[in-house]
Amino acid sequence: MVLADEPTGNLDTVTSEDIHELIFQLRKDLNQTFVIVTHNQDLAKRCDRTLVMADGLIID
Repeated sequence: MVLADEPTGNLDTVTSEDIHELIFQLRKDLNQTFVIVTHNQDLAKRCDRTLVMADGLIID
């Protein structure tokens, strides 16, 4: 399991997309689980499951 907190938070758009592609390729090739914390809605939409939090509580 890989835990990633804002894995591309301070990167440029092109590098961020490269990292996103790498994450999903590793998931596919190695059957690797990723738990990703992100504010990036595009990345969240690509994930199998999303949880939305507000004020420390899961709201969705």
